[in-house]
Amino acid sequence: MTINNELLANFKNRFEGNQENQAIKGAIAKVGINDASLDNNVLRRHSFVFSDETKRGKITNQEASGRCWMFAALNTARVGTMEKLNVESFEFSQNYTLFWDKLEKANYFLDSILDTVNEAQDSRLIAHLLTDPVQDGGQWDMFSGILEKYGAVPKAVMPETFHSAHTSVLNTILTSKLREFASVLREGHQAGQTTEELAAKKEDMLYFVYNVLVKALGEVPETFTYDYRDKDDQYHRISDVTPQEFFSSYVGWDLPNLVSLLNAPTADKPYGRAYTVKYLGTVKEAQPVRYINVPIDVLKEAAVASIKNGEPVWFGCDVGKLLVKDAGIMDDKSYDYDLTLGEGLNLSKAQRLDYGDSLLTHAMVFVGVNLDDEGKPLTWKVENSWGEKAGKKGIYSMSDQWFEEYTYQIAVDKKYIPEKWLKALDEPLIELEPWDPMGALAMVK
Repeated sequence: MTINNELLANFKNRFEGNQENQAIKGAIAKVGINDASLDNNVLRRHSFVFSDETKRGKITNQEASGRCWMFAALNTARVGTMEKLNVESFEFSQNYTLFWDKLEKANYFLDSILDTVNEAQDSRLIAHLLTDPVQDGGQWDMFSGILEKYGAVPKAVMPETFHSAHTSVLNTILTSKLREFASVLREGHQAGQTTEELAAKKEDMLYFVYNVLVKALGEVPETFTYDYRDKDDQYHRISDVTPQEFFSSYVGWDLPNLVSLLNAPTADKPYGRAYTVKYLGTVKEAQPVRYINVPIDVLKEAAVASIKNGEPVWFGCDVGKLLVKDAGIMDDKSYDYDLTLGEGLNLSKAQRLDYGDSLLTHAMVFVGVNLDDEGKPLTWKVENSWGEKAGKKGIYSMSDQWFEEYTYQIAVDKKYIPEKWLKALDEPLIELEPWDPMGALAMVK
């Protein structure tokens, strides 16, 4: 087909033949497509009242960074800490975990470059590795590896800096240097340098990253003392504790028991199998990223069980889809595009994944659910990390249908997952390609 005057005249006649188009055109020109398409009935359906809720702390703010997965994990962890310390709220240092995440990602990247020195420079794999070596994003198991190796500290022990809250320039500099280092390693290999010679260069490269991180994020504490007052105004001091000891004593998670469930209903990912993504990781020696792919109802039932037991649930989703950000609503019927644009968005969840229309873009925390009389979810209470000015003072309400369509992953204790699905972890992991959409949350900038 060629776009010519005859075709354009036909389009114009069709447009002008629909009298509603003129009114809709004016509304969209004034307020934009989404506001013109907003279905106010959806707003009325979200009362922000939930039948079951967990405890939660004050709303946090990841600022101008892509640390959602980190904030969500630490916000999930802090509920147990709040109980053990007997405090109304608590916040872990996201800067502390960011430091180790960046250093470990740099190490993982350089090792990946050394592992692929025989790959052609123009291969898709090399292009993928060079895209975002130290991006802000990550996956549940990646953060689990950070916590297991380095522990965690209160925010007061390692507070935010400019570059923890605004990571763009830091990431740009580190990315440029890591690409430079990749060229040195690959060209050194091609010139016949030995493995030992390349390893020595890698150590100096990692020192450069460490040097930049200390200057941008601050020195990480080996031990620290933490003073606080509890809910009863009683003073406490925790003295000379390591980050690992603090995490073990005041969170107490059994990290291997926390499992990632996935809902990816595509033909290439059968349910009941466990998957990993090639070249996706942070701590080299940690457990690989693992997901058990299951039907969406398994995710829902596990999340409900966890919430009813007072345990918040980390989850990953495609947050921008049909989001009413100011109102704090995620609903599959938020916008009536059929009315304003003539057609709605009709891809299925599987088709959106297969055709590049959806992927994991954001992590948050389920801290409540509203169940009907039969125990089925109606809406979900979501704690976000965009500050109190977003949503309803930082809280969002998600319809159950939105959950089905755009939630892809949760992390819960094994005890909430039926044994028939856990058996997948006993089988060899199926490796997905590095660019699979199920690894996309780790590529958030």
